[in-house]
Amino acid sequence: MTGLVHAPAGTLRGGSTGAVTAFLGIPYGCAERFAAPRPAPAWPGVRDAGRPGPACPQPPSRLERVMGPGSDLDQDEDCLSLNVWTPGGTGLPVLVWLHGGGFTSGSGAEAWYDGALLAERGRMVVVTVNHRLGALGYLYLSPGFGPANVGLLDQIAALGWVRENIAAFGGDPGRVTLAGQSAGALSALAMLGHPAGSGLFQQVVLQSTPTGVPPYGPRDAALIGRRLLDVLGLRPGEADRLRTVPVPRLLAAQGLVARRTAAPFKVTPPFQLVADGGVPADLLTGVPDGMPALIGTTRDEARAFFPGAPAEATARLFGAGALLQAGRSFAFRFDWSPPGSPFGACHCVELPFVFGGPDAWRAAPMLAGADPADLRRLTDEVQNAWIGFVHTGSPGWPPFPHVRHFARAPLP
Repeated sequence: MTGLVHAPAGTLRGGSTGAVTAFLGIPYGCAERFAAPRPAPAWPGVRDAGRPGPACPQPPSRLERVMGPGSDLDQDEDCLSLNVWTPGGTGLPVLVWLHGGGFTSGSGAEAWYDGALLAERGRMVVVTVNHRLGALGYLYLSPGFGPANVGLLDQIAALGWVRENIAAFGGDPGRVTLAGQSAGALSALAMLGHPAGSGLFQQVVLQSTPTGVPPYGPRDAALIGRRLLDVLGLRPGEADRLRTVPVPRLLAAQGLVARRTAAPFKVTPPFQLVADGGVPADLLTGVPDGMPALIGTTRDEARAFFPGAPAEATARLFGAGALLQAGRSFAFRFDWSPPGSPFGACHCVELPFVFGGPDAWRAAPMLAGADPADLRRLTDEVQNAWIGFVHTGSPGWPPFPHVRHFARAPLP
């Protein structure tokens, strides 16, 4: 594929890496603080798409202890951009990836989520998304203050951009798989029942969905919002001053609210989905019958958050049983971990094998001591499953109640 694309949104120049061309930092929307996103304005001439856009302002990830440090990305409130990797062609299936990070951290531009290898190997178009996080994306005070879940509205806007523009990159807007991990999976689940999400994707991958983190009710979310006001020294009648609070001060206040609301064996962030504006209180009510779904967990999810966490904590926070009963589901569990790892098969341990870039995870403690042969084998197995599902709606094994286990190779 040439490095130049003429999309409805405008003309873009990307960069080729072997058989794949990457178009990075494409604006799909813009928004005032706490407001719903609007379509990005058209740009004149040819836009250079050789660098990723900034991440939403955020604190360090709470999972650095297992994942290692993230990429050193710029941060800015003007963060509504996406990245596209395409091998060229026409009518290719599309995978849209929503990153995890507890609605508080992360970016679709992380090196961990580089889509080049998956796009080339799977003959698919891969899209990753940046959106608003933390209080900037999920603060709720009252219906009059602004819409709920603007971070989720960002993701819906990104999917709308994909529908209108992805054919220019070789993708088929009628063959879109929405995939998310952790908070990204919870977002994808919320979109299944959101009125604005209808028709934007045809199948879904839900990986490590924190089913033990239901959306806040509006009353509880508003109480947390008032805690933020209190930390900032603002009275309820001064809520509009939040629109001009400097970002570093807002992040510091957000962090203090998070520490004050923390509890043992609790992973719920203070700013996350709110059951309002199209998001149901029970996210499972939106799962349509018949939509193909690939649903996975890791054996020791909770150990990423709490050292030595019991299996009960993983089942309570990440249990996928109810998800698997809905729709046409294929199930897997990731059981592999390096020999002797204190983290076991923890939350996020499968991600290096989805995108096939173990080099990007070289500093990840959760992979320390791994056998390179295991890394190669698991990359092949996991990618083949995802590629099969994206192309055909099946990962290559029977539907639930069958569960595919990814584990160490058997001894010869």
